[in-house]
Amino acid sequence: MPSGPFPRNNPFPGLPPAMLSRLKLIDFRCYGSFSWQIPQQGAVILGNNAQGKTTLLEAICFLLRLQSPRTARPSPLTAHGRQSFGIRGELPGQIRRILWSPDAPDLQVNGEPRRGQRSYLADSYPVVWMGNDDLSLVRAGADARRKYMDFLGTQWHPGYRTALFNYRRALKTRNHLLKHKSRDRLQIDAYTRQLALYGTELRSLRASLLELLLPHIIMAYRSIGGRAEQVGAAYRAEEEGDLYERMCAGLDRDIRYGQTQNGPHRDDLEITLNGRSAAQFASEGQQRTIAISLKLAQSSLLTEETGHTPIHLIDDVFGELDPTRRIAFLQALPADAQSLITTTHLDWLHDTPCPLPAFRLENFTLRSVQG
Repeated sequence: MPSGPFPRNNPFPGLPPAMLSRLKLIDFRCYGSFSWQIPQQGAVILGNNAQGKTTLLEAICFLLRLQSPRTARPSPLTAHGRQSFGIRGELPGQIRRILWSPDAPDLQVNGEPRRGQRSYLADSYPVVWMGNDDLSLVRAGADARRKYMDFLGTQWHPGYRTALFNYRRALKTRNHLLKHKSRDRLQIDAYTRQLALYGTELRSLRASLLELLLPHIIMAYRSIGGRAEQVGAAYRAEEEGDLYERMCAGLDRDIRYGQTQNGPHRDDLEITLNGRSAAQFASEGQQRTIAISLKLAQSSLLTEETGHTPIHLIDDVFGELDPTRRIAFLQALPADAQSLITTTHLDWLHDTPCPLPAFRLENFTLRSVQG
């Protein structure tokens, strides 16, 4: 792991701005076959519930990050009764294609196979996902906030993705050994050492990431909230001291529970407003503003660190915001970002100017909304 501050350089040299110009889907969730030529600046996608609006954003996220915000496994992404799905996207200088099957994914960039996820993601574009359930970043348990950090971290620094992968793999193996009848303590100790090594590295990366991220969170909150309130965030490890020693001290407990009780997979991101817990003391409006600020902070940090404004995937957010926050949110979006926004109605446009063209989604087909 690099020591000291991480270099703020562009890990994707030569890539133009992130703009998806065409999307094609085959057997992806509810879509048998779908094709869309996407406006350069983005679009508003209008449609009733259960029409596939969120699925379009999900497909773009998976194309660029090999991750879905809705499921941890790719298998639910396959259309009912099918064995595989395909996604193809055209971006400046890139044609990215995924053919996902239970055996092995076929990942290609410009017709060249990419062996493994790391190779496929090495020159992909950054993404920011915003959804109505982002309120869980403030209200829910630590898992939502860890996922927030990890989704950002894997786009921010290649070493983060490696550390996270190594930690998860070692954690899975150690937990398996804890549950095994033999409970070979020498073997458990070997993986405890690995887990502690990767866990210490991951915690260091998360701390460095938060140090860079916090000023962006504060700035975003001020632009949306418009008040002299102080939002804060601090990384909280569940235990103090040497991670290996803590894991060894808790081995009997881990065996009893059949899983590892210490480590970064139990850590949290503590979010405060005016020095008090935002989950306990902030109003719903303040909590929504914090949640939006956390995602806008992802955007500005990724732009600063990678040199590329992320594609913004915004799922059904505007209906929950008052006009003042809606306008402030739209104004806070980067002017050069491609933003794709889903909504069930366009009533909010009456008091919220939006420069993006609108499309209506019906029967899995998009048609331009005039006027």
